[in-house]
Amino acid sequence: MKLRTAILGYGRNGSTMHAGAIANNADAFDLTAVCDTDPARRQQARERFGCTVYADYHEMLSRESLDLVSIVTRSDQHSRMACDCLAAGVNVLVTKPWAVNAAEAERMIAAAAASGRQLLPWLPVRWSTDLRRLRELVTAGTIGNVFLIRRLVACFSRRNDWQTERQYGGGYLLNWGPHIVDSAVLLKAVPVKSVYAAMRQTLNPGDTEDLFLAVFTLADGTLVTAEHTVAIEGLPNWFVQGDQGTIAAYGDRLVIHQHTPAMPDDPTHYPGMKAATGTKTEETIGPHRYGDENAIYAEIAQALRGEKPYPVQPADALGLTRLLDAIRLSSETNRVISLP
Repeated sequence: MKLRTAILGYGRNGSTMHAGAIANNADAFDLTAVCDTDPARRQQARERFGCTVYADYHEMLSRESLDLVSIVTRSDQHSRMACDCLAAGVNVLVTKPWAVNAAEAERMIAAAAASGRQLLPWLPVRWSTDLRRLRELVTAGTIGNVFLIRRLVACFSRRNDWQTERQYGGGYLLNWGPHIVDSAVLLKAVPVKSVYAAMRQTLNPGDTEDLFLAVFTLADGTLVTAEHTVAIEGLPNWFVQGDQGTIAAYGDRLVIHQHTPAMPDDPTHYPGMKAATGTKTEETIGPHRYGDENAIYAEIAQALRGEKPYPVQPADALGLTRLLDAIRLSSETNRVISLP
């Protein structure tokens, strides 16, 4: 039997990424309802899917018998809507950022426990082709012991929507942090010990940041930087440094330099700054740098049918939210924040 599914929020991501993935997994999902406050969007959904549409999600929950609601609304609405859906006995998928702070995340987790339904965080970067390939290379020791990881996304454009207003959960830390921070600290899968961070508002209107830079120290001493910056010329999206080489990622292109510097026979001889030997290889790492939504929805279906656990548990997403909270606190107080 197909999973009766509703999309709550039929904007850009709801109507493309989520609606498309549900349609592409039509053997598992039936898009039963769409809820949006915009009449034009409701009409688009009705014409595209022949589904029932609603302007009020409370009415939708009272009228429909649903297995899943995918929440793709403004960030400040996620936690409240998720708790309402869970209380109505419906499993919930919550897009990123699933909460604007840890307190909201904890309320959702409590609501899921009370309802006995599943709370599914949307962290698509965990399915990304670059993170998965880099983890393979690092785990295999391709560049030796990794001591520094740099993760960066750059853009040079302006927004003028709710994403620039903090009251709505706007700002690039919440918008891009779930992609950049999550992948950066997951590469070695070692707990974070502390973070120091700065945020700035450079180009966008409103009252939120469009630039953030965080420096994490992991429990094994590895340094990790996670940055969303404003720049025309992009630096590598990844720059991973080990004691036997370096890996750089530029979009879907991966460049691997392997080299073990020789110890000079003469301690008075300066060997110079550049490696004389070593190997350089390049590879293409595939198109899904921010995850494959079709594959994610296939795993959601498996989780809701009880076939296998969903790969991203609420505790995982709560840990990320606490990291984002720590970044904000560090920037506001100009101090290093220790993590438990």
